[in-house]
Amino acid sequence: MSTATIAPQTLTAKDFATDQEVRWCPGCGDYSILKQVQTIMPSLGIPRENIVIVSGIGCSSRFPYYMNTYGMHSIHGRATAIASGLKATRPELSVWIVTGDGDGLSIGGNHTIHLLRRNFDVNIMLFNNQIYGLTKGQYSPTSEENKVTKSTPMGSIDHPFNPMALALGADATFIARSMDRDPKHLQEMLKRSHAHKGASFLEIYQNCNIFNDGAFEAFTEKSSKADETLFVEQGQPLVFGAAKNKGIRLDGLKPVVVELGSEYSAADLWIHDENDFHKGQLLTRLFDDPRIEGHFPRPFGVFYQVQRSTYEEIMAAQLTEAITRKGNGDLDKLFAGNETWTIK
Repeated sequence: MSTATIAPQTLTAKDFATDQEVRWCPGCGDYSILKQVQTIMPSLGIPRENIVIVSGIGCSSRFPYYMNTYGMHSIHGRATAIASGLKATRPELSVWIVTGDGDGLSIGGNHTIHLLRRNFDVNIMLFNNQIYGLTKGQYSPTSEENKVTKSTPMGSIDHPFNPMALALGADATFIARSMDRDPKHLQEMLKRSHAHKGASFLEIYQNCNIFNDGAFEAFTEKSSKADETLFVEQGQPLVFGAAKNKGIRLDGLKPVVVELGSEYSAADLWIHDENDFHKGQLLTRLFDDPRIEGHFPRPFGVFYQVQRSTYEEIMAAQLTEAITRKGNGDLDKLFAGNETWTIK
């Protein structure tokens, strides 16, 4: 008897869209992020039934409703914990975590750092709009100092988190930054995140046009973007500016902005190396370290990556070793323990 061979289905971005009404405020940066995720998904070659989107609570956390994959709109700040359990038991799945600067860095901050140090092979997309949008405009862990909001009418006195520095400090094996208003770059960073074996941390600058409009305007507007952004590429000098006439060089370990021309050329500049932890640290701090003098463009791209065994790989090896040494376990014996008694 002959058997028919069924060719794998070719998916498109539309196949990853659901029939649910997208309920974000008109003009919200989340729309662009959703569009770019749906756009890159077919290129990953993963069946939809093997993709899971897990979110916490917040505007960004509506994401699973709009992705035609498996997903869970979970608990405030605990998307990372739920995704960790899922990946531990189903390591073959492609697991994506959608969170925000409040959900992932405030109530969920502890879960975020522990997922990163454990290095589960999952992808974290942290939407950073520097405000609490869902609860109508309170300051968040990434809001700048002196931020006037409904909960800080005289200005916030909190020192903000730097998400990239936090992730690097938690021994993340992949950290990158992109923005909602640069679709091509965001698509590239999403693909790089997926390709990394281990926990990828992608910070995405996302405009909240209702409660914090224009927070990242300097990096997105045509008039200022070229001078205020630095797109880092592996093995390339750090060059920026509308005429590509500016660069960053290292004076020892001190970054310095220089003009390219008679005194300095591209050969004198800092060459980006994604595998250099110490230079990665400098990149994360270019805009908020008082010890680094001068005004610097905001870096975007992959800051740092390194290969390290994933948690689920180590756990599987440990379980195999335990079975080899002790044989298959007996759950009833485990519950009974070594000391039992009968009540008459």
